[in-house]
Amino acid sequence: MTYALSRLMSTATAGYAGYCLARPAHLPEALHAGRQDRPGLELLARTYGVRDAAISGAALLGRSPRTLRTAMLLRIAMDLGDGAVLSARTDDPDLRRKVLAITLGWAGLNALALAIDTARDDG
Repeated sequence: MTYALSRLMSTATAGYAGYCLARPAHLPEALHAGRQDRPGLELLARTYGVRDAAISGAALLGRSPRTLRTAMLLRIAMDLGDGAVLSARTDDPDLRRKVLAITLGWAGLNALALAIDTARDDG
C-alpha cells in the first residue's frame, strides 16, 4: 500500500494545520471579519489546526489502507462541512464563491487522490 497521492494531500493538510495553529488570525482576515467576530474565528482556526493535524496524522502514520481511506473520507467530509459553515456566514457573494472554491476544491482534490490511489491498490 503506497497511496502516494493521499499521503501527499495529507502532508499538505498537516502543513495547513500547523499554519492554523501558528497564525489563527488568517481565518478572520480571509473572511473580512469584523472586530466582534475575530476571537471566535481565531478559535475556529485553532480547532481546524488540531482537527487537521489529527486526521493527517492518522493518514500519514496509518499502517492499513482502511485507516488511510477512513482518514481521507473524514478529511473530505470536514472540507464539505467547512464550506457549508463558512459560506453561510457571509452576505458577500464574491467572498462566498472564494470560500466555496477553496473548501470544495480541497475536498475534490482529496477525493480525486483517494479515488486514484484506491484504483491503483485494487488494480
